[in-house]
Amino acid sequence: MKKVYIETYGCQMNVNDSEVILSILQNDGYSLTENIEEADVILANTCSIRDNAEQRIWGRIDQFKIQKRNRDGVVIGIVGCMAERLKNELLKSVDLVAGPDSYRNLPALLAAIRPDSPQMDVLLSHEETYADITPVRLDKNGVSAFISIMRGCNNVCSYCVVPYTRGAERSRDPYTIVNEAQDLFSRGYKEVTLLGQNVDSYNWKDKEDPQKNVNFAALLRMVAQISPELRVRFSTSHPKDISDEVIYTMAEYENICKHIHLPVQSGSSIMLEKMRRKYNREWYLERVEKIRSVIPDCGLTTDVIAGFCGETDQDHQDTLTLMEKVVFDSAFMFAYSERPGTLASRKYPDDIPYEKKTERLNEIISLQGRMSLKSNEKEIGKVLKVLVEGPSKKNPQELCGRASSNKMCVFPSRGEKAGDYCLVKVESVTSATLICSRVD
Repeated sequence: MKKVYIETYGCQMNVNDSEVILSILQNDGYSLTENIEEADVILANTCSIRDNAEQRIWGRIDQFKIQKRNRDGVVIGIVGCMAERLKNELLKSVDLVAGPDSYRNLPALLAAIRPDSPQMDVLLSHEETYADITPVRLDKNGVSAFISIMRGCNNVCSYCVVPYTRGAERSRDPYTIVNEAQDLFSRGYKEVTLLGQNVDSYNWKDKEDPQKNVNFAALLRMVAQISPELRVRFSTSHPKDISDEVIYTMAEYENICKHIHLPVQSGSSIMLEKMRRKYNREWYLERVEKIRSVIPDCGLTTDVIAGFCGETDQDHQDTLTLMEKVVFDSAFMFAYSERPGTLASRKYPDDIPYEKKTERLNEIISLQGRMSLKSNEKEIGKVLKVLVEGPSKKNPQELCGRASSNKMCVFPSRGEKAGDYCLVKVESVTSATLICSRVD
């Protein structure tokens, strides 16, 4: 039996894709190894969202080549978004290049590899969702799992490479999603996260009966109804698409976690238009207000880009004031990284100096640290239901787990294990953690 070693980079979608890849390869007689030195096939599942992510992969390829030099027959493969974007360059350095829609062909591609014949398949599909494949779960605790509900993206934000690396948007059959969630729950999992580049645009159409079409709110209900003991999360939401129906559905079901990741990217309407986000500052703030009017304790997290093309000091200040107004729980914050082939790379000069981008990013990070602390301080005194993930990293006598809002809680152990629910009371906080006592 040949052994495959997989490294995964990037988003939760890539984690789920690695689980799909492993399922396909296991069915062809491969087994997974976590020891690269015994692997017959070395795969890197890659991300292209930022330049530094790609540079890291080039560095890893050099390390993989050491294994190839030391042992005969070792195959190196690059799969995922970087494979799609840099196919020809990669083919000069590795044996296999496979895009996100070609994983079913991996066994045949691997079998066809010869010393002078590397293999490549980067064709994008309008239909592929891998709906019939049961992923092999790579998580360690057996508590939380990812379920891909759709693939691709139609938004074509001017800075984003995803539509070019993952193709057009298509939704997966909802009944296969529910079956996968039911299977996970029957195997002891207590939480599933529904994944898509823009889950709010999920829209599965019944070919025979339009009355049976399923949108994202309906899908949430279907998964939530599996069991009240199964938590349901989702990511990522697009501000232009998150509907009142989704918000009210979240409020209706206790086991749909009260957390929305709602990337804003910029607080400036001028920048948002240039980014092709299809909403403005006022629209975003209205959606936040609606969420909090229906779900007052809903956790809100976001993404922010510093130093996009042509960003002025006022645009930057608009981002800071929006962050102060919303008070996000946390944020992913980055300096703008131009991606070749995107609309922004063709239309807008990357004209903000590196030093200025870094200065603005540091201001954003500093402000978010204060906002995270302010958000967490509002939790003091509240009693929360927490799903145990395992022992705390700092103290094995304590447990850690997430509340419905996705905030991390640390609390004394009474012998519970991962997957158990606990009631805790928030006593104090840091910017990243809620420090809790136990509630009987």
